[in-house]
Amino acid sequence: MAPPAEISIPTTSLHTPADKSKPYTLYNITLRLPLRTYVHQKRYSEFATLHQTLTSQVGAPPPAPLPAKSWFRSTLSSPELTEDRRRGLEAYLRAIAESPDRRWRDTPAWRTFMGLPGLNSASNSAASVRGGGYGIPNRDAANAAAAQDPGTWLDLHAEMKRDFQEARRCLARRDAATENSVALEAGSAAKKALVKGGALLGHLRDGLKAMEEAKRLGDGEIRRRKDLLAAARVDRDGLEKLSSTISASAKAAQRGPPSASDKAALIGAAATKGRGRILGAPLPETEQTRELDNQGVAQLQKQLMQDQDQDVEALTKIIRRQREMAEAINREVEEQTEMLDHVNSQADVLQGKVGVAKNRVKKIS
Repeated sequence: MAPPAEISIPTTSLHTPADKSKPYTLYNITLRLPLRTYVHQKRYSEFATLHQTLTSQVGAPPPAPLPAKSWFRSTLSSPELTEDRRRGLEAYLRAIAESPDRRWRDTPAWRTFMGLPGLNSASNSAASVRGGGYGIPNRDAANAAAAQDPGTWLDLHAEMKRDFQEARRCLARRDAATENSVALEAGSAAKKALVKGGALLGHLRDGLKAMEEAKRLGDGEIRRRKDLLAAARVDRDGLEKLSSTISASAKAAQRGPPSASDKAALIGAAATKGRGRILGAPLPETEQTRELDNQGVAQLQKQLMQDQDQDVEALTKIIRRQREMAEAINREVEEQTEMLDHVNSQADVLQGKVGVAKNRVKKIS
């Protein structure tokens, strides 16, 4: 039997509707599975509806009571009530998830509430789960809430790295494509993954700032995560630059084979102008080179080489920045290792003192 899912409600969020109606509190439910972690935001009224539905479908109330509704206080004005309700709702969900009795977990209401696929649905397959967007959902409010928790921050960072890796794979597929449709499809998929990863990067930056202000992490861990974000920004900028360029194969796919009129124009230009190049030359004719003489083609080639040199310089700066961040991370790891060694040595000394004290106590007794 698979271990029960780890459920927690680490934080809450205050939501103001777009129609400027009364704001309300959202409880950020974090569900950790063996391979993925994702976040859902629910109101207290949705918990109440779930409780009534579970009781009706199973015929018995869940193993833990739902926190009672307060008629005299509001979570908007009472942080104490918000915290008490958060702990109560977390205990309520954990009781259902960890109970030996599966009746409540197997109901459609529970699985819908937690965003899980149906028991007898074809969506249970891993491919369907990936296609259905399981993992941390790409929702701004939920992702912003997840980024403010130290644990889910790392899960969100891993999700962002997967998006950048997907963008890199799509760009490689685009550059290797020989058909225009395949290149366009791969380029579009790469841009979509970059947009998603860029949005997650913004949430991670804001969440880390909030955790730093609330002092929920140590200074060393804050610096480490800032380095991770700096490396991710460099990675994103490099991918965006690659995404904005068109590969040679994609250009060839867009250009297509030369038409009969192009061939006739080329032969005619060679015959009438006396300076055209003959068929079979090493350099294939294009719209840019067709009207150029040999000197013009040489100048065009120089310009292309200069553009390539500029691209190489920009890539060199990116690689140099990544090296600097890697060296900074290495220094941080070495410092942490030294600190751990010091702690270990002090622990050994303390253990020796404890042993001496125990021997003395034995002698006294």
